[in-house]
Amino acid sequence: MDTTNLFRLDGRVALITGGSRGIGKMIAAGFIAQGAKVYISSRKAAACEETVAELGPNCIALPQDVSTVAGCKALAAQFAEHESKLDILVNNAGAAWGVPFEEFPEKGWDKVMDLNVKSPFFLTQALHEALKAGASHERPGKVINITSIDGLRLNPWETYSYHASKSALIYLTKRMAARLIQDSINVTSIAPGAFASEMNRAARDHGDSVAQGIPAKRIGVDEDMAGAAIFLASRAGDYVVGDTIVVDGGLVNAAVGTSIEG
Repeated sequence: MDTTNLFRLDGRVALITGGSRGIGKMIAAGFIAQGAKVYISSRKAAACEETVAELGPNCIALPQDVSTVAGCKALAAQFAEHESKLDILVNNAGAAWGVPFEEFPEKGWDKVMDLNVKSPFFLTQALHEALKAGASHERPGKVINITSIDGLRLNPWETYSYHASKSALIYLTKRMAARLIQDSINVTSIAPGAFASEMNRAARDHGDSVAQGIPAKRIGVDEDMAGAAIFLASRAGDYVVGDTIVVDGGLVNAAVGTSIEG
């Protein structure tokens, strides 16, 4: 058994939505460090170009809004202009919306559900042929959905559509995995906890206080997220199918609640 290159991604081509910042950028940097060519996409072209300038020549920008099916198809068409196959797709683009129950608006429901649930499905569908083109039993293609621990446990905020969307995406991961394994494509998900990002401003702006409520006593850092994604994307994760890896310092599986006895 040779484990020397178990986590390498040399010669692999990846596409990461929401790849210009936050968790998407962490994953992009990790993939590139392991030898992959990485295409990043987000709505803002300038943000993509800034990340490309930072991450180097193996990072390529494909700006696109994937919140609609038309946008998903457009991104797939853009990608096809550059590559004939896709080895790794990371569905990371997402949105959140927090408003009290009495005031929660339809647009806050639809925007979040469209981007967090519908887009991962339809972008994977649009890139299905490209994923199949590079996949085999010996070297499966990979689709990694970025879900959330909020799909597994409640947070203190009234983020109704976000909770629902992330729970849905965790189960959608299983359903897609059952179908796409037939094409030698493994579908999995990562459920992050507290990582500093535009979406998780509490972790970004108040990391020390947030850390006190985490069993590991710290928020997640870039290497934590990159490591989990590299594992799933590389040969090391080839036998993982349909599962969700929780990367949260113990909040979901190692947090001890307050006793009501005594």
